[in-house]
Amino acid sequence: NGNAANPSCSGIEGILEAYHKSLKSVQLYGPTNFAPVVNHVARAAAAVPDGSQYFVLLIITDGVISDMAQTKEAIVNAAKLPMSIIIVGVGQAEFDGKSGAGPGPGAAGG
Repeated sequence: NGNAANPSCSGIEGILEAYHKSLKSVQLYGPTNFAPVVNHVARAAAAVPDGSQYFVLLIITDGVISDMAQTKEAIVNAAKLPMSIIIVGVGQAEFDGKSGAGPGPGAAGG
């Protein structure tokens, strides 16, 4: 949402607002490292041990994941936390999973 101190969005409307705002200010370029943001959201989810909050990380990317091994590790480590990770590929990059970026076992679309 552009606010590093409070990077949350509320509902679909909040997500769309943050997306439209980011289109005006974000420059997309490589490398495309997902592990740091996955770990950041995982820390936030782990900080709510009573499960009263659920986190959804939506990543919209125009590039192939550069830190695949670290990203896979971060996702595995976050698997038991109250969070979901959605990665949407846009543009001309190859998102077919041949580089190992595809969905894992049990993932939707896999």
